[in-house]
Amino acid sequence: MPVPAKRRSSSKGRRNRSHDALKKIGLTKCSKCGKAIEPHNACQFCGTFKGEAVLKVKSRVKTEKK
Repeated sequence: MPVPAKRRSSSKGRRNRSHDALKKIGLTKCSKCGKAIEPHNACQFCGTFKGEAVLKVKSRVKTEKK
């Protein structure tokens, strides 16, 4: 089996991996509650999408532990 004559240099390898970095997610505000949400997705807090209720969200009630 043939073997590569010379392996890639470290700088060449780093240039190949330059596109592997994670990108920031662009968040938008919910039109109803103002929380940060991902675009083109329903709000997980109030259940609205483009101003219309599309999800049934359970009310978030804080319980006190004694």
